Amino acid sequence: MAEVKTPFRNAYLVNQPDLVKTALVDRPDDFPKAEVIRRTLYDLLGDSVFVTNGELWKRQRRMIDPAFGGGRLKEVFPAILDAAETCVARLGPLADGRKVEMEFETSHAAADVIFQTLFSEPINTDDAQAVFHAFRRYQRTAPVLSILDIMNAPGWIPRPGRKQARAEGRAIKALLRTYVDRRATQIADGTAPDDLATKIMQTTDPVTGDRFDANEMLDQVAIFFLAGHETSASALAWTLYLLANDPHAQERVAAEVQSALGDRRPEFSDLKRLSFTRNVFREALRLYPPVPMMVRETTLPEHFRNRDLAKSSMYILSPWHLHRHERIWPKPDQFDPDRWYRPEEKGPQTDAYMPFSAGPRVCTGAGFAMLEGVLLLSLIIRSYRFTPVEGEVPAPVTQLTVRSETGIWLSVQRRDGVIPPLPE
Repeated sequence: MAEVKTPFRNAYLVNQPDLVKTALVDRPDDFPKAEVIRRTLYDLLGDSVFVTNGELWKRQRRMIDPAFGGGRLKEVFPAILDAAETCVARLGPLADGRKVEMEFETSHAAADVIFQTLFSEPINTDDAQAVFHAFRRYQRTAPVLSILDIMNAPGWIPRPGRKQARAEGRAIKALLRTYVDRRATQIADGTAPDDLATKIMQTTDPVTGDRFDANEMLDQVAIFFLAGHETSASALAWTLYLLANDPHAQERVAAEVQSALGDRRPEFSDLKRLSFTRNVFREALRLYPPVPMMVRETTLPEHFRNRDLAKSSMYILSPWHLHRHERIWPKPDQFDPDRWYRPEEKGPQTDAYMPFSAGPRVCTGAGFAMLEGVLLLSLIIRSYRFTPVEGEVPAPVTQLTVRSETGIWLSVQRRDGVIPPLPE
């Protein structure tokens, strides 16, 4: 447990699995989300479920969770499949060996998935471009946690980039508001489709009897977009990068997909036959977890690892460090999808793997993310082969998600797989 002492408060980076479990699983109410995170992200996420605590958070989860329960994965599969096939078709004109910026392509695909599942419509190209560049500018100007935030320095001290980040956050929410307002109108006149947005907007809190109003729903859509778009885009881009640098693993994915699907359109039941493809995605989430850190705050004095933690100390959990801990994982920096088959590695997979967090605050869309990642990956690799670009080695940087400082550039070439035409 690393300690950073400052004149204002202390911060602790916690990578011991049982202490991570204490905060996320055993005593989550004693380790709420740090208030500084809410302040940092407010202009984009408002009071969404990602940043709230206590009774407000519990109320929000009661109204959101039903939309993601039961057989919803099977219900949203056709929408995710449509978005995946559109992504495959969109890559077609680029697949001539040229270098392609994969973060943009995966961002477009992930945005399309979110809009298809939330609003039953694809995102148009202009909006996809606008969202991608706005999110990139937002991430680069709004660090999740600056040294001033760790120190709990007074709010009047300017935070670098905060003004520009505020403008980008508002621009993103303005775009999302048009979709939320249109859905509210459709619900009112009885023409709304039965999708996630409709389900969430019409769900009544069983305790209070409340529903989300328009502004609350906009905040929730913003976090769905961040959680389901930015994180999925990051994860898929890094997965393709890892496969580009491991041709053997890439060909194993292609062979598995060809064996399971041939050239036909996949069905929901086919996913269980893609075990290696799923393990490739799991391993990419281990090496490049989309959310690099989770910041909690102590509400009580604590004593861990022979250290006294004062109330209001920063309690920082880092999937990046935990997933690469050399005392926990065999060969932690090695891309090894087969580790997920080995019984002797079940311990780390259970105790030291948290790309979607853990406990009551585990990502409600984790199942969606795995479905999306495996389906997109399988269809993309069925149709294309990826190779590294000389001189273009991505440098991971910690932003809202783990991104590459200069993008992820790969060379794309066609296979003999089926490439569906781009929809009209």
